[in-house]
Amino acid sequence: MTTVRPIIVTADLDRLLTFYTELLGAEEVQRFPEDGPVFYVGLTLGDSELGLSTDASVVAGPPGRMLLSIEVADVDALLPTVAGLGGESTSGANDMPWGQRVAHIKDPDGNVLNLTQQL
Repeated sequence: MTTVRPIIVTADLDRLLTFYTELLGAEEVQRFPEDGPVFYVGLTLGDSELGLSTDASVVAGPPGRMLLSIEVADVDALLPTVAGLGGESTSGANDMPWGQRVAHIKDPDGNVLNLTQQL
């Protein structure tokens, strides 16, 4: 069995942790180390996992070559909360011919996300 677990590296772990838990309802399932300065947090989102790791030398900026597509229950309900959590909505929600409603956003570090909803 093979598992892919994306890990986002950030200079501001607390900021991204708040963004993903507040916006998407991600649940923290792992913290390392348990005592002292944290450098890794494992999250679950539905049946998926996402890791957040800290590295002070990482510079937030324009998105690179990775895109996270995250299926949610209601794209339109989440869009108004993105900016208040430090993210950016880069497009409104649109119905796609393949049966999804999709909105493009960026997290507080500038990582690109697609919020998708099955129609």
